[in-house]
Amino acid sequence: MAATLSLPIIDLSSPHRLSTADSIRQACVEYGFFYLVNHGVDTQFLRKVFHQSAHFFSLPLQHKMDLARKEYRGYTPLYAETLHPTSLSKGDPKESYYIGSVEDTSVTHLNQWPSQELLPNWKPTMESLFWKLLAAGKNLLTLIAMSLNLDEDYFEKIGALNKPAAFLRLLHYPGELVSGEQICGASPHSDYGMVTLLMTDGVPGLQICKDKFKEPQVWEDVSHVEGALIVNIGDLLERWTNCLYRSTLHRVMSTGKERYSAAFFFDPPSDCLVECFESCCSESSPPRFPPIRSGDYLNERFRLTYGSERELKCSIST
Repeated sequence: MAATLSLPIIDLSSPHRLSTADSIRQACVEYGFFYLVNHGVDTQFLRKVFHQSAHFFSLPLQHKMDLARKEYRGYTPLYAETLHPTSLSKGDPKESYYIGSVEDTSVTHLNQWPSQELLPNWKPTMESLFWKLLAAGKNLLTLIAMSLNLDEDYFEKIGALNKPAAFLRLLHYPGELVSGEQICGASPHSDYGMVTLLMTDGVPGLQICKDKFKEPQVWEDVSHVEGALIVNIGDLLERWTNCLYRSTLHRVMSTGKERYSAAFFFDPPSDCLVECFESCCSESSPPRFPPIRSGDYLNERFRLTYGSERELKCSIST
């Protein structure tokens, strides 16, 4: 049985921004994960989100497949994704629904929505959630900038917050056990982008492995904190910080209970240049990675996850 991890709790509304930034730095160096409270998404609204999400995932498969993922938006069925590229499994036993930017009017038409007749309040609920998480993400990134000894508006100045490539992903894990054994609902992986904000319905299953290079891997449970989001650093920010901040390996284990979650992936626009922050390199610690455009990096990572799907060429960049 895995031990339970005590992650730091970060208050997004704290007036003590410097000490909050210091706490974020410590959390990102040590864990790559932390809880975020007072983020602007209240518990009652979150219950409504999961209620609406459950409505969609309970639809007959054909209704869901009518909204099958195109341009990285829409429905992906069970076993469609393998988050661990070397996995020999047939895919992860989860289904999901992707919603792209509702902020950037040049791409909002790419989103797919269930019909109002089928799910009357679904679209406005998810759009509202997107706006709330976008605001929380932008606020959080000012603190992350400060935690890296950068100006608080650093990400804004380099264009990382100008129509960011933000995606909301609703997830449903049916939770069945095979022959009574635990299986991965989401196989071990690190997130590819900048930062992820995660909401769960309270059903356990999320585990992290703090040292992804250690063998055998040691997995620890992440407990549910009512009202808190779970934030984790992605590979892109790990690269940006010259591996100062860690992008931690994590997975979701099936527990025999149905589980719902929603993940908000906050990434820079595709043309944003990702090169080591000046505060994260020196003569004795030179940059480990060459500069790369965010879209080029993310598209390659997603190509490995989804195979040879041709539509990916602009998916993450919009």
